[in-house]
Amino acid sequence: QVQLVESGGGLVQAGGSLRLSCAASIGFFTITTMSWYRQAPGKQRELVATITSGGTTNYADSVKGRFTISRDNGKNMVYLQMNSLKPEDTGVYYCNKNPNRRDYWGQGTQVTVSS
Repeated sequence: QVQLVESGGGLVQAGGSLRLSCAASIGFFTITTMSWYRQAPGKQRELVATITSGGTTNYADSVKGRFTISRDNGKNMVYLQMNSLKPEDTGVYYCNKNPNRRDYWGQGTQVTVSS
């Protein structure tokens, strides 16, 4: 059974840091491109960061230089290190494949950045 479980969110002041984790119970994880997505209140879900099976990364312009995506294939984990957080980073953060699968969305983890 496919399961993606996000954790690590919380309330942080602007300029602070958080590290999100995603435990991925999916087949062929080691060869799967994974991404972090987020959904801000009243907005559509957007792609934040991507990491390929080989470790190549890509970021949305809005987070470039502040966020770092990584993975541990031995543990089926994906991480998102978020530094210099801004209020506009507030939202629910999800991990999923890229391209994403509708049936893979988990509960997400809430990130709230106060000004």
